[in-house]
Formats: sequence, C-alpha cells, structure tokens
Amino acid sequence: MKTQSSPGSLPADHAPLSPSRRFHRDDDPLWHWLEDRDRPEVKAFLEAANAESEAWMAPLQPLVERLYQGHLARRELAVEGLRTALDRYVYWSDTAVDADHPVWRRHPIGAEDQVEVILDLQSLSQRQSYVELGDIALSPDEQWLAWTIDTQGDEYFELYLRHLPAGEPVCIAQGIGAELVWAEDDRTLLFTRFDATQRPATVWRLDREAGEEQLVFEEPDVEFWVGLGKTRSRRWLIIETASKDTSETHLLPADRAGASLLCPREREPGVEYSLEHRPGTFYVLHNRVSSHFQLDIAAELTPGDWQPWIAPREETTLEGVDAFSWGVVLTERDHQEAQMHLRVIDLAPSDPATSLRSALEGHAPEQIRLDDWVTLAETPSSLSLEDVPDFDARVLRLREESFVTPPRWVALNLDSTERTLLKQQRVHGDLRPEQLLCRRLWATSFDGERVPVSVVMRRDLAERGERLPTLLYGYGAYGTVLDPWFSISRLELLDRGIAFAVAHVRGGGDRGEPWYLAGKLEHKQNSFRDFLAARNALVEAGISDPERIAAYGASAGGLLVGASLNLDPQAFCAAILDVPFVDVLRTMENPDLPLTTAEYLEWGNPFDPDVRRRLQAYSPLDNLDALPYPPMLLQGSWHDSRVPYWEPAKLYARLSEFGTARGPVLLRTDMAAGHGGASGRFDAWRDSARQDAFLLWAFGLADAEPLPPPADA
Repeated sequence: MKTQSSPGSLPADHAPLSPSRRFHRDDDPLWHWLEDRDRPEVKAFLEAANAESEAWMAPLQPLVERLYQGHLARRELAVEGLRTALDRYVYWSDTAVDADHPVWRRHPIGAEDQVEVILDLQSLSQRQSYVELGDIALSPDEQWLAWTIDTQGDEYFELYLRHLPAGEPVCIAQGIGAELVWAEDDRTLLFTRFDATQRPATVWRLDREAGEEQLVFEEPDVEFWVGLGKTRSRRWLIIETASKDTSETHLLPADRAGASLLCPREREPGVEYSLEHRPGTFYVLHNRVSSHFQLDIAAELTPGDWQPWIAPREETTLEGVDAFSWGVVLTERDHQEAQMHLRVIDLAPSDPATSLRSALEGHAPEQIRLDDWVTLAETPSSLSLEDVPDFDARVLRLREESFVTPPRWVALNLDSTERTLLKQQRVHGDLRPEQLLCRRLWATSFDGERVPVSVVMRRDLAERGERLPTLLYGYGAYGTVLDPWFSISRLELLDRGIAFAVAHVRGGGDRGEPWYLAGKLEHKQNSFRDFLAARNALVEAGISDPERIAAYGASAGGLLVGASLNLDPQAFCAAILDVPFVDVLRTMENPDLPLTTAEYLEWGNPFDPDVRRRLQAYSPLDNLDALPYPPMLLQGSWHDSRVPYWEPAKLYARLSEFGTARGPVLLRTDMAAGHGGASGRFDAWRDSARQDAFLLWAFGLADAEPLPPPADA
C-alpha cells in the first residue's frame, strides 16, 4: 500500500502529547477505567481524542464541505411521505427544505383544505439537542395521539398523549420502552417498561380516562424481551416475548383489553412462532419442524391446535405473513440467489370456515408470486410490502429499490394487476442511476461455502475494466439482511471512481435462516472468514485495486471488521468502525449492562468455560497485537446504551499505544448522541461527508473532484 501523509501531522518535536500517552495508567493497561463515566478524566480523555481527530482532519475540511454540499445538491430536500387514509382522516408527514425532522399532518377525507398538524418534531428539536421518535399510535376513533420520544440518545423514552386536534401534549410516563398499541375501546393504551438492564420486561395498561396504570404482563427470564402489536383485522392485541431463538405469544381481545391473556402455546426451547389473523383463522409462522419455517393454520377458537398448511422448502426461508380479509401475502427468501420474494394467496372470499376446512383437507392454496407482475431491471433488488392498515385493501403498496435504482413506491391492484407509481425518490446531478452498474459475485470462503458479494460502480469505469478503489461494507449478525438499498450520499464516492461493495456474510439472513445459524455462537468465526473472502473475490474478479480496499462496519459490523483486521491487518488500506462492538468478552461477562443477558443466545454465555474461550479467541480487544493495522477512524456516542462509548475508546487507546498502524488511528465521540448517531438529518449527512473524506484520503484521492460525466450523459 502507498502510505499517505497525515493531513494534520506535525514534526515530532512540535507534536502535542497524544491522549493515549497523557492518560495512560500503568495499573490499568487495558483501559478499563474508561468505563466509569462519572470520572472527570473520562470526558477529558474523550474530548482530547476529539480535539486530536479534529486537528488531523482540519486540512480535509474543504473536502468535507465539498462532499457535504455535493450531497445536498443531489438530494430533494423537501420530502413528503405517502398519504394514508384511515376511517376519517388522511395522514402523512413532510419535512421542509431546511428542517431536520418531519411534521405529521392530516385532513378529513374529502376536505383537503382542512389540514391539521398533529405532531411537530421539528419544533420540538428547537428545544432539545437530540430528538428521536420511538413510536406513534393513533386511537381507533382518531381523536387521541400517543407517541414515545427519546431526547437523550440512550433509548429511554417518554410517553406523550394529546387530544386532537388542539389539545396540549401531556407527558404520561418517563424512562419506558418505545412501543405503543391502542385497544379498540379508544381509552386503553399498552406500553412497555424496562428492567434494571434496559430490557423491555413488562407490559402496562394505561386507562386514559382514569389515568391509572395496571401491570398486564411480566417476563422474568432475562434472555427474553417483550414486544407489542395488533392484528390488521383489529381483533387482537399481541404481546410477544422472545429470546434470540425462542418466542411465545399472548393475546388480548382488542375490544376487551381488560380480559385475561390467552397464550396459544407456551414457549418451547428453540421454537420461534408468530401469529396473524383473519376472522375465524390464525396463521402461525414457526420453525418447530424446520429452520426454514413453515406456515400452519388454526381455528380462532383453538389457536393452539396448529395444522400444517404450507410446508417448509429446502431452497427457501419463509420470513413473514401479512393477513388481509381476502387472504395473505407471504415474504420468502431464496437461499441460492439471496433474493427476497413476495407471494399472494387469494382465499375463499366470504366464509373463513370453508377456507379453513379446505386447507385442512389438503387443498394447496393458489399462489401468485408478485415478482411475476413487478420486475426490477437489475438483480439483486429489493421488493417489500409497505404498511397497509386497511384489512380489506385490494390495492397493495410496494417499495422497490436496488443498489442503482432509487426507492419508488407503487400501488398494485390485485384485481387488475395495474401498477400506479405513487412516489419516487428524485436524484439530481450529472450521475444518473442508469449510469451505474451492479454486479453480484460469489466468493469462495475458507470452507468452500459460496458467499454473495454485491458491488456497485460507475458503468463506464466497469466497462473499461479499471481496477477501482473499493469500500467493502459488512454486518453479519442477528440474521439481519442487507437487501439492496440506494444511497444518495454514496454517489459522492461512486462519482469519484470508487466502487461500493457489500459482503453478505454468514450470521446475516441474506440466504435465509440457515445462513444466520451458520454465523452465530460456535460458528461466529465464519463471518470473519467470509468477509476476507469477499475482499479477495473483488480482487480476483478484476474489480478492486488490491492496494486500495477499505472496510466499514457499524455496531456488530464493527466486530466483523475488527476481528477481520486481527486476522489479516494488511488486507485493507483503511477501516471505519462506527459504534463498534469490539469488547465482546468483557461485555458479555457483565450481566448488569443493557442487552447483555438477552445476547447470550447470539454470542454465548461466557460463564461456560468453553464459550468463554471461544469468545476470547475472536473478541477484537482480546486479540490486539503490535500489528501493521491500517489507518482507522473509530466513532462512538456518549449516550449509546447498546455499544458503550468505552469500546471504541479502548480500541483507540490501545492501538495508539502500540504505534504500529500504517497511518493515523482517530477516535471521534459524539457527546450528544446515542447508538444511531446524530438525530438531525443535516448533522447525519455531515458525519457521512467526514467519513467519506477520510476514505478518499486513504485512497489517495483527497484532491480528486468528480469524474467527467459518462459519455452518454
């Protein structure tokens, strides 16, 4: 790799003492003292590291500004969401050109000129340094609005209630979970509360008229989280309690929220299930028979009596089911192509009992794959069902997107198959989506497994066969799927000749449930090997310059990148680790931290000696050495309750003390944000510009302007 000079470097005899040297303690070489956020030295250390980072980045500030302004110039800054009609009103949100946050509005059906503001997050953000909406819920009579909001970044929420249209917001509860759901009586609201480790552990019923709260459900098992929902039929409230591999559902009649809970089936270790409802019938999605999941059916009066309906298939994972009065929509994932599909099952129109008997007698339901009606021009692509609250709707809303196609929302009429474009994200500037090219590669990992790799670049550069500087992104945990997504900010890199690639490693859900299981617990090391295999595949395909490949990972993706760097520190010319989970063993050994106990089924319980050895073998902070690491930008947040600020801070301190990196190791801690970073969109875009400037410097392109438009422009 060609070494780049550091923009903010000074001659050694003029350089200030680094934070890692100023704050070093001989009695704590692992920097565990940083975990005590009440110590004044902790903030002093983070602020010193921030100052060091700012000084280093100072010469790149003109580039940061160009990237930021270029991003703004490509984006439609005034944004209006899709309009959704309920029983009485039409609802939507919009964000003004100069606003960070949206405003929610409505008007009576048929009276477009009578617009009311029901929630104004932008005004609230003028009084708070951080604003993040947790959930928003409208009472069935559309007269009461409830919402949860985080004003700190620590994911503790306040619950507000407002009578529409002109009532004053009233704070009802503080320090609670995000989720809300109304009962059908217009006065009962369910919400969750945390235990001492910030685990959503209890469900409470609030009587709006009486102002009283009552405990509805409590989950004592520390590995389980509680969640809330309501069926689209509006007949049932759902309380789901789930660990990483087991779930249990409890039901309440939506019109009788004070009734006793009904549990269709008690939890069974290793079995996950969820329910959807049509009058007379429950649809049960579960993995009791196969990790690929199957769909069973049960009569409403006997919801625990599951009868097989759609059997599992080896080549597909059944991921979701959405029920409507006329039938169901299935979401499934193809294992071989790592591609998601939607299917429609149109059932008997009038008599639920008839359709149930037909199913139990073995008649196969007629299925229509929506891909036959809606086809994107490129593969891979994303096609998803947007929220449609109307239980009787025969017009579905679909979202289409790919790495080269900006998001568009389409109304699909199931009766006529007519498609109507509702909205498309506009992109300005010289580089148009059709001038981009996406390819799907298949990397061969260490054990012979085929790993999908997606890569997007300018079409003209790809057709010339140029080897491009490449940013490789990965996550690889919790079964999270990295389906193709379009990014306007990414265009600033693509237009400067950078390729963007995604490694769909094991541990994610990109090739279905088996793909997830093959990258968790004792199989976690597969994720890291897959990431390095993806890097090598980009080189072997002639796409990437082997001397100019950078890695990016956030949260559990930071673990992916950190562990990969320990395995091969010279594989990348630079790395960005954003709120990275890198102190795996120590975090999992502390059950008092938020999330830890619920994570045992993802990473393992280190109080088992074998598991402890396994975690210690890959935990990035436990495997650091004086190695030639690439230049790194590490980012954390002071209020982060998922990955504490001290994890990237420890990594920075120890790497700085080694002094063996091939370039700078920088730490930037946002002292006013949480796990998701800045809450305002303009601050978030500026953060992205700062990261891109670091990457362009690492690629030797800090002075590069966007390339001339392609010849067909």
